[in-house]
Amino acid sequence: MLSNETERYVGLMSGTSLDGIDAVLSEIDQNGKSRLIAQHYLPYSEDLRGRLLRLHSPQIDELHLAALTGNELARHYADAVQSLLRVANSENGAVRAIGCHGQTVRHRPEVGYTLQIGNAALLAELAGIAVVTDFRSRDIAAGGQGAPLVPAFHADQLQHPQMHRVVVNIGGIANVTDLPPDGPVRGWDTGPGNLLLDAWIHRQQGKCFDEHGAWAASGKVIPDLLDALLSHPYFRQSPPKSAGREQFNIEWLLAAMHELNRAAPDAADVQATLTELTARTLCEAIRHDCMGAREVYVCGGGVHNRLLMQRIAALLDPVGVASTQTVGIDPDWMEALAFAWLARQAIHHRPANIPSVTGAHGPRILGAIYPA
Repeated sequence: MLSNETERYVGLMSGTSLDGIDAVLSEIDQNGKSRLIAQHYLPYSEDLRGRLLRLHSPQIDELHLAALTGNELARHYADAVQSLLRVANSENGAVRAIGCHGQTVRHRPEVGYTLQIGNAALLAELAGIAVVTDFRSRDIAAGGQGAPLVPAFHADQLQHPQMHRVVVNIGGIANVTDLPPDGPVRGWDTGPGNLLLDAWIHRQQGKCFDEHGAWAASGKVIPDLLDALLSHPYFRQSPPKSAGREQFNIEWLLAAMHELNRAAPDAADVQATLTELTARTLCEAIRHDCMGAREVYVCGGGVHNRLLMQRIAALLDPVGVASTQTVGIDPDWMEALAFAWLARQAIHHRPANIPSVTGAHGPRILGAIYPA
């Protein structure tokens, strides 16, 4: 260990986009402030991504398949940790714990459960480092949504004593954290982020994502399709709320297109419409539920989508919109840093949920610890 006051943690994040593993080495001081030491990205193979995607739906022998895939993920996580420590020129003994989100394959808080796979026991064995995982379940047991969890980290690192800020994360699902200088911290999933954008371009062009939003920028928004998508009841629900592939998926998009009973639209126009859907639902949540916000900081993969960022800035004008890099946190590594911080909270027996965000009955210590 560096000292009794400063510790190092690894954060592992593999999110709804199913693209790969973000790994960070974070140095956290006695006040909980995080500093990024090193980072590493390990992409999923197309085969693994496909198997993970299929686990979101019922299939024959899915328990066996989920267990095998969880073991495979643990080996990938261990590889990511080893590569990360090589980059940082650090030994595993210098790391207090790994915070591993695991890969979500089901999230059903309305019926009382969530499931992230990844076999943390195997990861602890392979890495030789304690692992903290299963962060969502305790919050759900306490009546909460179990998500989003990152707002607690946003509040700890970025809340300002005078300025009303909002932090936006655009991963597969988009979420907001409302950080007023006075009043409760709030946060919730606003709806699809990159999830449908990635799914549509993969279906049409075999690409994993729309680089800089260039394909969407070549199309035009389809008004009736946008209206149909905006009619999803999730957008009318009040927070706290959380979402995932259970609500927003390619089948939902195709059904909406079919219901319009019209000739097949131009594929680029669909991509433009999906980009507008993400921007509209995100900005409407901020305008309606974060009134008085003066600064909006964006992180996650969506920060690299130029069209999406332009639309967010236009819809929120005159509120300032910028990357979280502006306030000292690399937007690509925010969530992985958050899970390093969440691991520290568990190791030190400190609550890590925010009841005003998740709807839980009260503060809870989150995560299951697998010692090295």
